Amino acid sequence: MFDPFLQELNSKLERSGAQPVAPPEGLAECRSPKRQSVIQSWLWRVPGFRRWRVTRMDAGDSLQVLNSVAYPEYNNDQPLMGIDLLWFGTRGKLVAVLDFQPLLQDQNYLDTYYQGLKELISRHPDLHGAEAMRSFDPNQYFSPWLLFCRGGAEEAQESLPRAFTAFLDCYWQLSAETSQRTSIVTAEKVKTLQEAYNVYSAERDPAHGLFSSHFGKAWSDRFLHEFLFPSSPQQ
Repeated sequence: MFDPFLQELNSKLERSGAQPVAPPEGLAECRSPKRQSVIQSWLWRVPGFRRWRVTRMDAGDSLQVLNSVAYPEYNNDQPLMGIDLLWFGTRGKLVAVLDFQPLLQDQNYLDTYYQGLKELISRHPDLHGAEAMRSFDPNQYFSPWLLFCRGGAEEAQESLPRAFTAFLDCYWQLSAETSQRTSIVTAEKVKTLQEAYNVYSAERDPAHGLFSSHFGKAWSDRFLHEFLFPSSPQQ
């Protein structure tokens, strides 16, 4: 279901000069001993970004997942980029979240970095994030203009591919523009805010239980704290 999205993302990363980085030992791939499912992850170093991670889970007809988060360099206070796509095949249900995840919620920050995403939302009103996020506080690390969809095969095959391409292009354009402006936030503060994002996200990550059910709690705990959200404390 999501292979074309993964291929498009990887292609754009490579064209941007991305270099692969080895994930922590044992976390690049895991196969379920009980279910016919596999999870694969990639880590990239991209010009202008200190970390860009991508994860693809394939559980056949029952579940498909694609997730990615981009962390800009500390001297760049632009939003993080977050992608979460889930397809529940037996129910024919799509859940998609695409957002520029803000480090700050103040108006000056939002005015500086969200004009492109606002325009994108206006072209895809069917993917506007009107429904409340269930596992997260929408007022922390989510923007008012996130693209959010709960739909079916029609959205997965028609609306989402167009929006996905436009979303990636919009974020790369934002990065190009950001390189020409002075950051609002200091590099030290950006580091603190990115680390806080990891701690906050690890505490609320709804996928952790899903990964645990497929790949075991021990592996999934490592995956959560060492790959998905490093700098988050492990219990």
